[in-house]
Amino acid sequence: MPQPHVPRLSSRRDWLRGASGMGSLALTYLLAQDGWMPRAIGATAPPNPLAPKPPHHQARAKSVIWLFMEGGPSHVDLFDPKPELERLAGQPMPASFGRPITAMGTANNSLLPTKRTFKRYGQSGIPVSDWYPNIAAHADDLAVIRSCWANGLNHVGSVCQMNTGDILAGRPSLGAWATYGLGTANENLPSFVILLDDKEPFGGPKNWSSGFLPAVYQGTQFRQDDVPILYLTPPETVGDRQQRHKLEFLAELNRRFALDKSEDTDLEARLKSYELAYQMQSAAQDAIDLGKESDATKKLYGLDNDLTRRFGMNCLLARRLVERNVRFVELYCGSGSGWDAHTDIEGNHGKMCKVSDLPIAGLLTDLKARGLLESTLVVWGGEFGRTPFSEKGSGRDHNPWGFSMWMAGGGVKGGQIVGSTDEIGLKAVERPSHVHDLHATVLQLMGLDHVKVVYQHNGRMERPTIVAGNVIREVLA
Repeated sequence: MPQPHVPRLSSRRDWLRGASGMGSLALTYLLAQDGWMPRAIGATAPPNPLAPKPPHHQARAKSVIWLFMEGGPSHVDLFDPKPELERLAGQPMPASFGRPITAMGTANNSLLPTKRTFKRYGQSGIPVSDWYPNIAAHADDLAVIRSCWANGLNHVGSVCQMNTGDILAGRPSLGAWATYGLGTANENLPSFVILLDDKEPFGGPKNWSSGFLPAVYQGTQFRQDDVPILYLTPPETVGDRQQRHKLEFLAELNRRFALDKSEDTDLEARLKSYELAYQMQSAAQDAIDLGKESDATKKLYGLDNDLTRRFGMNCLLARRLVERNVRFVELYCGSGSGWDAHTDIEGNHGKMCKVSDLPIAGLLTDLKARGLLESTLVVWGGEFGRTPFSEKGSGRDHNPWGFSMWMAGGGVKGGQIVGSTDEIGLKAVERPSHVHDLHATVLQLMGLDHVKVVYQHNGRMERPTIVAGNVIREVLA
């Protein structure tokens, strides 16, 4: 039986023994307020919340690169071919599949076959559509999980759940949990970095928030231009010595203010951020300096093409960040519903696949060539998939009941398919894998047991996967 957070008192004598100490606590506080004694006797500097922490077991992945295809990529057009969908094309969905409640009320619409051609690739023979020919060349590195499922019908809640485990805002993101559980592996860059394309994702910064964890664990958004982090670089008139003294003075003022405010995690995060910001003034600029890369590398990521340049730069930047021991990098492709093909899925997905195919393949190639893929877990997927039935004749509705994601590198057994959806791709039927299972698996590969990563909040021990989640063992090498 689990022990209570507060030990039970067995008698009135126990209560009086504990209560007698309350007076001395109050006296200590009053004397400190009047200046008769220091606020903390023998106090030392607070421990660094970002200090490296030992994992629960041997980590297979030192870093994670999460490729978030926001808007909901269609699994039946990319990684999950359905011959039965072709056979039933244009017909109403058979009653045997049920009538799910959909975002746009399309469950009674006719079935929409894919126009894509699927081929088997690599020794594993994993089918990939002709929309992703470059990623297909890496089939033997991929563990395609065809049986993912989630709870949200709409983007805001679903993007939130894929990041935090819950469709409601307020919980820590997976990157924040990983940083909390392991600390940082570098002193000059954030441990958790966010890279956007041209817009914020649905829900904005709550998707990389630290939630109820201390604020120091939240993600940091990087930009592609000469200022990777806003207000990072001081004015030209402020020299290094002056900047150093200014930060030391601010830190001292904040430390004094924080002496009786130990519960204020925002203040603690601010103290750490000032020091990190000073260290990042050179490190962050160096990390985003893609000019140091060869022309061949830039071409590998598609930086020579207007369509692939922006996402390609983020993929290349992600590689540079994991080289510098950043633990968790999340890249958004299609921020603000880019993959949300309610109409014209051919035009929508045709464009988004061209935007993402070459850069992602370039990332996998580059990581492998540099010996980084073995220690870097790459995750691909959106907040949900898309329905096998049509919307407005040429598009597909949101589908959280069954969709595909894949993992590669970082301890993953590549060249395999895990789980399956039904005959038309509507629901996960074999080895269903919930968002909590995905999160548990990522943490497992990083050396963390998702049940043991806990934080007390509002009287209960919270963990990344709330009260659920099982590691997808088939994915592990």
